[in-house]
Amino acid sequence: MLPIVTYAVLPHRFTPGAKRGRAPAMLLLLFIFSAPCSAGNQGFREQFTTNYKNFQFNAQQKLIKETEAKTMQAEIHALIAEAMEPKKTYPQRMYLLDIASAMASGYQHWHGDIKALTQKIDKLMQMELKQEEARVAKLMRWKKEERFLGNFVMKEHMEEMEKQNMAPVLYPHWVHRIWFECKVCHQDIFIMNRWRNNISHQQFDAGKQCGACHDGTMAFGVKDKKQCNKCHLAGKTEAEKLHTLSGINHDEIQTVAKRFGAEWNLKNLPDGNIPIDKFGFIDWLSLKRNKVFNPIHSLRKNYKHKARSNKILFESKGNLDDVIFDHEIHSNWINCSSCHPEIFLETLTNDVKMIRMSKGKHCGYCHGKVSFTFASCKRCHNRKKGAPRNNMLIHKGKNSD
Repeated sequence: MLPIVTYAVLPHRFTPGAKRGRAPAMLLLLFIFSAPCSAGNQGFREQFTTNYKNFQFNAQQKLIKETEAKTMQAEIHALIAEAMEPKKTYPQRMYLLDIASAMASGYQHWHGDIKALTQKIDKLMQMELKQEEARVAKLMRWKKEERFLGNFVMKEHMEEMEKQNMAPVLYPHWVHRIWFECKVCHQDIFIMNRWRNNISHQQFDAGKQCGACHDGTMAFGVKDKKQCNKCHLAGKTEAEKLHTLSGINHDEIQTVAKRFGAEWNLKNLPDGNIPIDKFGFIDWLSLKRNKVFNPIHSLRKNYKHKARSNKILFESKGNLDDVIFDHEIHSNWINCSSCHPEIFLETLTNDVKMIRMSKGKHCGYCHGKVSFTFASCKRCHNRKKGAPRNNMLIHKGKNSD
């Protein structure tokens, strides 16, 4: 088995006319895969690759000079064939083509001209680079739409929507959050995980998911064809109002709030502006403290709101202040089942670390996605070390008694 090494290839750095051999060797080595070698002299390829990765130029020169021309040609063709197998990923293909390019360079120097073959490798690498650029561009296409915290584009049914000449749905979390506590939707209507809900118009039409509210009475109906553009607006100029607070229509928000039984008290807004933090995200706690808004807790009339009131102290091991987790604040927003037991075990031994949060674990499950980013350190690290604990629960961390 030959270890296949994946390189970070930047499109603008690849120049077909440049000398082969040394330039590709300078690519940044990122990951290592394992894949079987194809036809050709397996021992030659392995030794060539080892020399190439370790910049053993003298050993490489000796190997090429001592290897028969037909062996090298066969291995170059085998590398190309293996690189273009349908199941190969972009990094795997570029790695194999890069090895083939270096091998062809060595062949041309010591055994004779194979210009047609080297040109073929150049063209294949150019083609792969263009395809990767197109793939990345497609992935990044909706980043602008999702730049405001909580907004996301529903891309699951892109082909179906494109056939109907419709834009994807842009869902603005922040607008709905003005009228509804998070627990209204999570977990009864939507599981609080973007990829678990199997969102579809069939579900809407059956009164589920978005159809639970958008029924034509509580909010505009999902079956009303005249209303499609109110949601299917990702990429359109009409969506701009959802990326910024400057164009917010307070009268409309207040009217809708009254219809739902919520509140939007514009008079309590300082200077009439929604408060934002230094990262440009809405400061929801400030809005609540100033009684600017009062969202509803449930769609059920017989619902009885309950909130936990205990606090947990997380003692900081670094220079930052300690963290107090306030259950009451969080349980006003969400139900206990949204966090327990999947995100946090109902113990004081969860192995909570910033590195895990940055990957969407623990607090990072919400913060940085629909709530303020944990990069705003002092929003949480705000309790002086050694301050009185006042009967708080103490987080013990992993493997504690």
